Formats: sequence, C-alpha cells, structure tokens
Amino acid sequence: MVRRRVLVVDDEVRLAAALQRGLEAEGFTVDVAHDGIDGLWHATEQTYDAIVLDIMLPGMNGYRVCAELRQRGVATPILMLTAKDGEFDEAEALDTGADDFLSKPFSYVVLVARLRALVRRTRGQISNDVEVGPVRLNLASRRCTVDGVEVTLTSREFAIFEYLTGRAGEVVPKRDILANVWEDDFEGPENVVEVHVHALRRKLGVDVIETIRGGGYRVRGA
Repeated sequence: MVRRRVLVVDDEVRLAAALQRGLEAEGFTVDVAHDGIDGLWHATEQTYDAIVLDIMLPGMNGYRVCAELRQRGVATPILMLTAKDGEFDEAEALDTGADDFLSKPFSYVVLVARLRALVRRTRGQISNDVEVGPVRLNLASRRCTVDGVEVTLTSREFAIFEYLTGRAGEVVPKRDILANVWEDDFEGPENVVEVHVHALRRKLGVDVIETIRGGGYRVRGA
C-alpha cells in the first residue's frame, strides 16, 4: 500500500511534532515546516497528497502561502487551521484557495478524517491514468500497458512504480521506497528493492527507471 505524503506547516513545534507522530501512525508520510517561507519551499519543491497549513506563521502567513501556491499552479489540497470561532478566518481561507478548514483547538480524529476525505476527493477528480514515456498506469483498475500492450505487474511492482511516479523527477532513495511500499515492520535486506526494480525494467523498458549512483531511483516527469 502506497503511503500518502502530507506536509504540516505550523510554528507550534510541539503541536507539529504531535501531528507528525500521529499521522505517521495512521499510515501517512509526514514532512514538517515551522514557518511560511520554508513551508512554501517544501510545497513547491516536493509532491504531497495534502497540506496542513496554519494561518499564523512567521515569515509568511498561511493566507499568503496558500495564495502563492495557487498562483504557481500547485493544486495540492490544503487543510487550513484557523482560529477558534474565526468566521472571517474561515472565509478568507476558502477565498485564498484552501480546500477545507479546521478551527483550533481541533479534534485529532476529525483532522485525520478531513485529510483522508481531501485525498480521496482529489484523487477522484484527477485522471486515473499516469503516463511515463510509453508506460501507462491506470490507478483505478491497477492495469499497466507499454505502447498499448498490457503488461502484468505484481502488486508490489505496481506499488513501487506508482510511488516513483508520484515523485516523478525526484531522486528517491531505496529507504524511502522500503518505508512507503513495504510494511513498517519489514526487516529484510535493502536490495529487495533492486530486485523489484530490475523486474520492472525488464517489463517496462530499461530507460523508464533511472538509477542514481549512491542516491536511489528516478523516473522522468509523469
């Protein structure tokens, strides 16, 4: 199962750390930023399935971060954390491009449910097809074709390639693939990733997945 990536942007260090621990326990992969400028950098340089964005941030407030992301064409769903009973905060959050909001103090259970709903909703709106060169993945049917010819992938091979395409253009370390595609308690050798990537190359073409010496793997922009 591919883990969904979430960015938490909040200057309350203890709260951000608690959210990171809790969301990781729920199966998410979580990055944290403590100011608006760093959050904007992460959100534009990395690929996320959702962003949890506080309004009151040093450097650049949450409204400005959200507006800037939308101006740059970043469509990642944003859950904005607003002040308690802050009707104007909530209205401005939506006006600047946020997809949902949650007032502080919030229920952690509700936050997780809202995040999952945002991810489901967004994935339903975008195309189920991912294309990398001659390779096309259909995420809904879990089918793969190369130049229009169907190729059979194991569930693990499909998950690895789906994860790599979700980070297209990035160098993805083997440890990230292990952490996001295998179970949390996996204790096998790291070269198990190499075995599966070798099988993917044999089925999809040797040029589809690039090996970065000492770094990991990369697929061209999907």
